[in-house]
Amino acid sequence: MLYDGIAIAVAVIGGLLLIAALKTLFRRGWLLSWLKGSLGIVTLMLAAIVGFMALDVFSYTELLEESSVATISFEKLEEQRYRAVLVSADGVEQQYELRGDQWQLDARIFKWSPTLAKIGFKPGYRLDRLAGRYYSLEEERFGERTVYALSHSQQGVDVWRWFKAIDHNVPWLDALYGSATFVPMNDGALFEVSLSNTGLLSRPLNEPAKVATRRWQ
Repeated sequence: MLYDGIAIAVAVIGGLLLIAALKTLFRRGWLLSWLKGSLGIVTLMLAAIVGFMALDVFSYTELLEESSVATISFEKLEEQRYRAVLVSADGVEQQYELRGDQWQLDARIFKWSPTLAKIGFKPGYRLDRLAGRYYSLEEERFGERTVYALSHSQQGVDVWRWFKAIDHNVPWLDALYGSATFVPMNDGALFEVSLSNTGLLSRPLNEPAKVATRRWQ
């Protein structure tokens, strides 16, 4: 897979930096031993950063055309309080308690330039956040908010955020943020979330979900 390959390449670079750091630290014959130690420590730090970059890239999944990235179902616990069960494309199930009337799922996306896309470079994504929202503006401002982070970057090494900050200077890769529009929650409702080049889309999969969507529209 593309992103596994990129992560492996970055990990190999990190390993080479680690070897170089260890050689520098233990090499004999340097007159300026403090320079040797400083250089070794700096190289070791670079190796650690590159290693965490590899782990961060591993957390992204290659997008092959439009594909389902998750399903989400709801159980009503009380008024404006739901248990949401999110199942990712790889079958990992997580449960969250959402407050409000609607839900939204966000994802981080890496998108390659059209030239690279033509030769087989596919977008990559990572589910990022699940949130609830109220219909009422007053409740949205003063009510209990529920927002959950679905993934984390190790030790603050966030490759997507770095590219987001400089993507206007990187013509061959964009760091995008995709969001499914806010969709109503309903007891027993089941939705599918898919991702395409245009972003996240939600589709009702059963009658309670269809009823909630029609009521909202």
